Amino acid sequence: QVQLVESGGGLVQAGVSLRLSCTASGTTIGSYTVGWFRQAPGKEREFVAATRRGGRTDYADSVRGRFTISRDNAKNLVNLQMNSLKPEDTAVYYCAAVGGSRYYNRAYEYDYWGQGTQVTVSS
Repeated sequence: QVQLVESGGGLVQAGVSLRLSCTASGTTIGSYTVGWFRQAPGKEREFVAATRRGGRTDYADSVRGRFTISRDNAKNLVNLQMNSLKPEDTAVYYCAAVGGSRYYNRAYEYDYWGQGTQVTVSS
C-alpha cells in the first residue's frame, strides 16, 4: 500500500520561500509520477507541478518560474520548493502518485494521495 505524507507547510509572508516535502512509504517512489495539487477554500483542487517517472517535470502556468519540483528516489522523497510566494498561493497542498509516466494534471488521474499540508501566505 502506497502511503504519502506531506510536510513543510506553514504561515509565511508574501515574497518568502517555503519548501514542501512528500515522503512515500510502502513502495519505491521512483516507479511513480508524483504530483502536487492545491485546494483553496471554495475552489476545486488544482494541479501545481509533477515529476514524471522518467524525470521530466511539469508545472502549472501560475507557478512556473517560482516553484521547483524535485525528487530523491533513494530517499523516497519529492520536494516542492516555492519561491516568491503570493497570497493567492494560500491553499492546502497535497502530493499524489500514479504509476504511469505521461503528463498527468488532473486529480482523478492519481491513485494515491497524502493528507495535505496547509500553506498560508499573508500580504
